[in-house]
Amino acid sequence: MSTQNAVSAPAVDTHASRVQQRRTYLMCRPDHFTVSYSINPWMEPANPTDTALAVSQWQKLHDTYIALGHEVHLIDPIASLPDMVYTANGGFIIDGVAYGAKFRFAERQPEGPAFMEWFAANGFAVADPVEVNEGEGDFLLVGDVILAGTGFRSTGDSHGELGRVFGKEVISLNLVDPRFYHLDTAISVLDPVEGPNGVEKANIAYLPGAFDAEGQRILAERFPDAIKVSDDDGAVFGLNSSSDGLNVIISPRAKGFEKQLRERGYNPVLVDLSELLLGGGGIKCCTLELRR
Repeated sequence: MSTQNAVSAPAVDTHASRVQQRRTYLMCRPDHFTVSYSINPWMEPANPTDTALAVSQWQKLHDTYIALGHEVHLIDPIASLPDMVYTANGGFIIDGVAYGAKFRFAERQPEGPAFMEWFAANGFAVADPVEVNEGEGDFLLVGDVILAGTGFRSTGDSHGELGRVFGKEVISLNLVDPRFYHLDTAISVLDPVEGPNGVEKANIAYLPGAFDAEGQRILAERFPDAIKVSDDDGAVFGLNSSSDGLNVIISPRAKGFEKQLRERGYNPVLVDLSELLLGGGGIKCCTLELRR
């Protein structure tokens, strides 16, 4: 567990309707970050990467969580696994149960057992996956339901397995734009708790064009008050963000989304992970929530 001191004061809740919830996260230092292969449209091995810059930017995100009062645990990076920094892909955890990841691409497959070993060693009950899935990259808890993405990484069969493991309703959404290959690049969960009339009152933000027509219909029906984000903001991974119900950690380049959040009473906190975007990941990708 990280014990580093906060580098800035926590944000003050000036919006009575927004309540900060303390979170516990798992992160991994990008000590070995590089782009040596390509498994998504963002990865260009010919482009140089700056590992020191990636570590510095990641540290800012880590320190921001600590400053906001959240708890951060760390998993040790493995030299042969440069994408391990994207901890959100390592599993999906609710009520102390960790559904492990089974990665699609060979380059990332060894990460699955490494994360499951960490979960078991830290007191989580591990559900070994049978189906291909990439954890919280494609699974998002909203109230008492799970939004589940498919189309590029996690298979549709994993959605059924997910529902059986947690006994919750799973809503399948099909991603169609290869830039947004994980669900957490196209949806941001702003208030992950049920409203007074159920999950429909929970707040999310999403990029409509990342989904097929059926997915857009489902999202409009289930979340009529959602923030719809522009392609310009989506393209800088603006939706790959992290929210505690009040503070929303976002890319400083997502200017329109920042304005939308302020209008809804949230406090945008800007953290630049531009170097890690070269690997196809952002703020949420580097953040796995540990729900006990």
